[in-house]
Amino acid sequence: MAEPRLGQLRLLVALDALLVEGSVGKAAARMGLGAPAMSRLLKQIRELYGDPILVRTARGMTPTPFAETLRLRLRAVAAETEDLIAPRREAAGKASTETSGWNQATIIDAPPLAMRPSLYLEDEPLPEDFARRLRSIGKDAAPRQRLARHIATTGAGVGGARPLTLDEADDAFSLLLEGEADPIQVGALLVVLQYRGLTAIELAGLTKASRRHLGCPVHPGLADLDWPAYASPRSRSAPWFLQAARLVADAGHRVLLHGNSGGGTTPNALDMAAGALGISVAASIAEASEALQQRRIAYLPLAAMSPQLHRLLGIYNLLEMRSPLSAVVHLLNPLTAGASLIAAFRPSYRDLHRDAAALLGWPKLGILGNSRDVAQATPFRTTTMYTLDDGSPGEVIIPSHRRPRAELPTGLTSFEYWRAVWLGQARDEAAERTVVDTAAAALLTLDSKTNFADARSKAGELWRLRLSQ
Repeated sequence: MAEPRLGQLRLLVALDALLVEGSVGKAAARMGLGAPAMSRLLKQIRELYGDPILVRTARGMTPTPFAETLRLRLRAVAAETEDLIAPRREAAGKASTETSGWNQATIIDAPPLAMRPSLYLEDEPLPEDFARRLRSIGKDAAPRQRLARHIATTGAGVGGARPLTLDEADDAFSLLLEGEADPIQVGALLVVLQYRGLTAIELAGLTKASRRHLGCPVHPGLADLDWPAYASPRSRSAPWFLQAARLVADAGHRVLLHGNSGGGTTPNALDMAAGALGISVAASIAEASEALQQRRIAYLPLAAMSPQLHRLLGIYNLLEMRSPLSAVVHLLNPLTAGASLIAAFRPSYRDLHRDAAALLGWPKLGILGNSRDVAQATPFRTTTMYTLDDGSPGEVIIPSHRRPRAELPTGLTSFEYWRAVWLGQARDEAAERTVVDTAAAALLTLDSKTNFADARSKAGELWRLRLSQ
């Protein structure tokens, strides 16, 4: 029975190397193996845990949320093993307080972020030394010291850093939201996380801090559907999703939209469009809750919800790149609705949001895979809708329509034309298809027991009856 146990210990060492290096090839080199041998070990690890462990994304091999929960324990075991085989040297000139070795700690309390180099200089600090220095910055340290610890933990590069735990991400982002961070630290944390790529655990931690900052209710009941709408500054698409949201509210569901217009030349476009549909534009979370009780639908601008989050999201204009806030805002769910409908066009983003939503305990989630900033259907392309239903992931294929002929120019502005379609003063089959399919996706998210064909039929009926409401 000894061989299977030794084989399993070998798998733990291999898994530690894979998580530290983030690459099968680099992990193989670290262990003195060939890449095919490491691939076989990874296959055995997956069979042992019943989890993919590492999945291939645009960022390379990304650990699953389950694998991330093992990272620190594996590092502690590996570092302790390394120390038993090659005890760490005392720093030059430092007198040891050990007299016999009987009081040596058993499992290391500060797992090093990196593995020991095979060759190092006499006075070169070991990874254990760096880990202990970070560990010495406790929870009661000054806010900027705590934030520096989190930045150093995740920002030292591949092989010398690790993703933040949920609690660490929560603490780091809380410091930003409370205004305790130095401006340089704000940029450093956001850029490091974005460059390396968020994990689902980090996204859940950032979202948890944001929801606490907003004062979101813990238990659901104030809203049925959460619908984030955070448009890119470069977006030129008409907000047909607002008309779809109005249809869903007309069907008796309480819908909270929240977001911004992305700046640009029309910074208040969503506010204006919401008003044209009779959707209340709320000035606070409490006001949005009251509007839902009266009209079943409201739009809550991010600036009204949290000026600090709005400012942090505006860093885009300084860096010309997205930050982790672009992912966080889609999971804010300010009124803790029982279902959320979001957009994520990249495969890695879909898995990221769905895994983070599961960690946060969201009951129902729908993700439209052909949209980028806001859930709005693309009816002339076959779309996969990714779902989460009580913790179980799923997929729904939305069949495409045949694209109708383009409408002739009307001389109306974009906003005037958008409103004319809603009022029945202009006929646009393509726009109607977009509204109906978007509403159908929302209805399907709210009731996973139905199918898309039935949801589309119901949405079509709501569209035909919209002016009689």
